[in-house]
Amino acid sequence: MHQTDAHAGAELALGGIEALTEPKRAEAWMRPVEIAAAGLLVVMIVTVLANVFFRYVLAKPLIWGDEVASIGFIWMAMLGAALAVDRHEHMKLTVFLPLLPARLARVLEIAGSVLVCALLVRLFPVAVEYAYEESFVTSPALGLPMSWRASALPAGIGLMALLMLLSVVRTREWGAILGTLAVAAAAAAALWFSKPAVLALGNWNLPLFLGLFAGFLLVVGVPIAFCFALATLGYLTFATNAPVFVMMGRIDEGMSSLILLSVPVFVLLGCILDATGMGRAIVGFLASLFGHVKAGMSYVLLGSMFLVSGISGSKVSDMATVAPALFPEMRRRGHSAPEMTALLATGAAMADTVPPSIVLIVLGSVAGVSIAGLFTSGFAIAMVLLVVLAILARWKARGERMEGVRRATPGVIGKTALIAAPALVLPFMIRSLVGGGVATATEVSTIATLYAFVIGAVLYGGIPLKRAGTMLVETAAMSGAILLILGAASAMAWALTQSGFARDLMVLVTGLPGGWLVFMLASIAIFLVLGCVLEGLPAIVLLAPIMFPIARGLGIHDIHYAMVIVTAMNIGLMAPPIGIGFYIACKIANVPAEQVMAKIWPYLAALMVGLLAIAAVPWFSTALL
Repeated sequence: MHQTDAHAGAELALGGIEALTEPKRAEAWMRPVEIAAAGLLVVMIVTVLANVFFRYVLAKPLIWGDEVASIGFIWMAMLGAALAVDRHEHMKLTVFLPLLPARLARVLEIAGSVLVCALLVRLFPVAVEYAYEESFVTSPALGLPMSWRASALPAGIGLMALLMLLSVVRTREWGAILGTLAVAAAAAAALWFSKPAVLALGNWNLPLFLGLFAGFLLVVGVPIAFCFALATLGYLTFATNAPVFVMMGRIDEGMSSLILLSVPVFVLLGCILDATGMGRAIVGFLASLFGHVKAGMSYVLLGSMFLVSGISGSKVSDMATVAPALFPEMRRRGHSAPEMTALLATGAAMADTVPPSIVLIVLGSVAGVSIAGLFTSGFAIAMVLLVVLAILARWKARGERMEGVRRATPGVIGKTALIAAPALVLPFMIRSLVGGGVATATEVSTIATLYAFVIGAVLYGGIPLKRAGTMLVETAAMSGAILLILGAASAMAWALTQSGFARDLMVLVTGLPGGWLVFMLASIAIFLVLGCVLEGLPAIVLLAPIMFPIARGLGIHDIHYAMVIVTAMNIGLMAPPIGIGFYIACKIANVPAEQVMAKIWPYLAALMVGLLAIAAVPWFSTALL
């Protein structure tokens, strides 16, 4: 049951509500692309593991290892982004379209797809030019032209353009298609001929292109990555004299940092956790310890989210592992389905600072903050939020039915502990290796994945070969969707920075009364809203390069500020009526969203109390550093 729910949850998280224009399907001719992307993912993992072995065991690092991993990574990311287009798995906001009349919603979605086609067709020759320019640079270790690596960009963009064109043509809605092209061409011509007047507006162009235009695209269901890219392309073309070529460089830089190589590996780790049942073993062990006390199953749910998140790094995988294992017993004890789902959603928000959190890895990459420090502090912050949720859960369970509940015998506890022990090692291994500076996050992710695969095969029944291939393709598609957002958001962040927006914002904020506390409250409000609308990663990539220098200027510790904004963002992600994470939890629990919406507010309030405590007391974030 839980694997089906997990897959459904992933579809909702990455693709939103099913496409209105056509059923979900995959192109048969994309099979070689799936094989190539899966193979590149394996090559990356093997290369990093070989690097670890040669560096730490033989003391002879592979000088070419990072270059091979980097080339494989960008190709896997771009092919994965194309697979995500093929599978309709790019992240998008789909709250508003279903509220519109069916015909209008259909026309708007088709219009959004047409605009994405136009974007990809426009960027393709720029990507080809970028790859050609890179041919004049050679890699230091292998001596290869860098075009070998950069050619991934035109290849991926070209594949995405072809897939989007096929998708649009198959709708056969020629009126909507041609109407969109006519309106877009007229708008582009008007803006081009009035460019001097547009340039004269100065930074007022920012809310026009990067605010209103991007917001409109988001509302009509355009995937987030393409919203950012379209808005940035419009801004650079009509409101600046900067060449679009620069945008391609920023996309490349934003999605290909070697630190981000750990993202697909941790995504794969979550798939292995789900397929082998290692997470269920942890849930069973905690249930044997705490299941006999009042609110015990709520404690088990929260503790399981805490520990399982430390293995998978994926909220979808966490919730899909925990919910089916605990909900039947919680229901028997009198917990309502909406109440359980509310606890599940806020528990996932609480656990997202527990390493290996993909959000923390990305934040460390874009803001220049120590990932080891973020991983160390993340445990303490999650504990603060765990305590406030546990207190509320205990109060909520005061009328819980305990008839027939028995304390587990020492034999049962010992057996479940023995089964769970290999899985329980993982979160502590990840935290200690990264936090202790023994290995990088990328190296640890590959070691943890190898450990989980071997332990899963030996002790937990293993993974069928066919399932392993499917997991690799799913990982490539999900990672491609994530990394394309990071690349597009990096381009938009660069546009914001170059416009002088960051400087103006710094002057405004530093002039506010109240000092760092007011800035912290403003940051909480900003990231709560962005967490609702954009999900975590895009908000981080957009604003972290702007906000962190301001925080440092006000004397706020990097780790303290990071914990505050990540927690605020996670709360926003689970806040109805927009937060995507809220709908993922409802989908996995199979409970109507409107029922859960009435029950989730006390849990969100508890998280806000914890967040304000974390913001006001830096010690919570820095005590373990």
